[in-house]
Amino acid sequence: MTLGVDWRWRVDWRASVSLVGTVLKWLAVPLLFPLVVGAYYGEGIGTFVATIGVTVAVGLSLERLDPDPDIGAREGFLMVALTWFAVSVVGAVPYVVAGNDVALVNGAPFLAVESGPSTLANPVNALFESMSGFTTTGATVLGDISFEHHSRAMMMWRQQTQWLGGMGIVVLAVAILPELSVGGAQLIDTEAPGPGIQKLTPRIAETARALWRAYLGITALEIVLLFGLHLLGGALGTPLAPRMTFYNAVAHGFTTMATGGFSPEARSIEAFSALVQWVIVPFMVAAGTNFALFWHVLNGESEHLFRDAEFRFYVGVLGVLSAILTVLLFVGTGIATTPGNVGPIPGNLESAARHATFQIASIVTTTGYASMDFNTWSPSAQYLLLAAMFIGGSAGSTGGAIKIVRWLVILKSLKRELFTTVHPEAVRPVRLGGRALDERALRGIYVFTLLYVVIFFVATFLVFLDAERAGGPALNLFESMSAVAATLGNVGPGFQLVGPMNNYLPFPATSKLLMVVLMWIGRLEILPVLVLLTPAYWRS
Repeated sequence: MTLGVDWRWRVDWRASVSLVGTVLKWLAVPLLFPLVVGAYYGEGIGTFVATIGVTVAVGLSLERLDPDPDIGAREGFLMVALTWFAVSVVGAVPYVVAGNDVALVNGAPFLAVESGPSTLANPVNALFESMSGFTTTGATVLGDISFEHHSRAMMMWRQQTQWLGGMGIVVLAVAILPELSVGGAQLIDTEAPGPGIQKLTPRIAETARALWRAYLGITALEIVLLFGLHLLGGALGTPLAPRMTFYNAVAHGFTTMATGGFSPEARSIEAFSALVQWVIVPFMVAAGTNFALFWHVLNGESEHLFRDAEFRFYVGVLGVLSAILTVLLFVGTGIATTPGNVGPIPGNLESAARHATFQIASIVTTTGYASMDFNTWSPSAQYLLLAAMFIGGSAGSTGGAIKIVRWLVILKSLKRELFTTVHPEAVRPVRLGGRALDERALRGIYVFTLLYVVIFFVATFLVFLDAERAGGPALNLFESMSAVAATLGNVGPGFQLVGPMNNYLPFPATSKLLMVVLMWIGRLEILPVLVLLTPAYWRS
């Protein structure tokens, strides 16, 4: 007790860390999938055996800190923030282990296929790749994405991290772990993207399971369609999707619905046919839609989809931006470079519309796929994509960035201010979907958006300054802005140096660590992490 102020700890950190351990312990289960992939291809088995051992050991050790944890609001903030960081650290273990393996020797399946230490042998690079995966950012430090340099097991783990992070690690934990059902609403609300979560069922664990069922079902549908095109093309003797093998179908199903953007193909979706690109577009749009709407549709309440103000605004933004970009590409920017994208874009309406629609859907939903190298596009097209990085998907979707619902509320607030300026005596609440929003919710949206913009500009300056300090890549302002926008908004690719066919490897380690933090706080929407830095959170 000092000067009449009670300085006792107000946070039961042991309970929070114990539940982090529980989540880590069960992370060993999804690690079995890349282990099975490695066993099938005869490579990378030892990497995942070691990782499973480490994961279980660390999880059990942390779990023992509090055998009977009790989670309140403060503990929920700490648990969610630590879970995402801890999962990313453990998720980096396969990269470090595989990155230090020697070349594959026939008959020695316990080794990966990296020939000598790879870029991921560096712990900073491995953490960057893992955080990028779990936060569904899709930024990569891999200089060479190929099965000649990386095992199929490790590349599938890379894809799987995004699928796990898409709907949410904590949402999954609440859905399957009884010990998290109490306090689960607080945990999900802390983790969920957007201003809030809609409780779909009386019990929050049932809501979590409903969201994951929708997520799993749409993922499975995409995998079936993509591989089905491959099989149909083979049966007809027509190359409908020649590169879309079952492995690639699963890999891209994982990262489309997660709005992640990782691909085992070095050229991303450019490596596939025009038909595959068109098929992926609606799944990216679905991934950026509030998953609660799918729950209503599956329960025969499809009217919710078309009455939802956020969904209508979301589809409208996608349509308008796609139309603008289609015109820009049609009149003369960018050249298609692969057999699947035949001919130059200028004058080719299908090609212009496909690349414009695909890239707008990819950037707005923060998926981060590329149907071609948009570094070859004109500055006007690139600046349009940069602006799209700040929009984001719907609340309750797997998308990142600021979120479409916040922009809708801000526009409605601006309209109200213009009206009340002319009619100062009027009382006019901001309404969304026929429901009046309270001023506290509005204030929260304003604060988040302001924080997002401030962090963006400060981080842009720090990245630019750090490149000069460390003698790293000679960055221009546009590159720095796009790198920060892409990591803070969980988008993935930026422009020029960090364009869709390039990577983040040239950045200094300090810049990569800063971007790790940006991806982390961006996925958790800033406030759940920043609140941990306030003395009032820890003290009474």
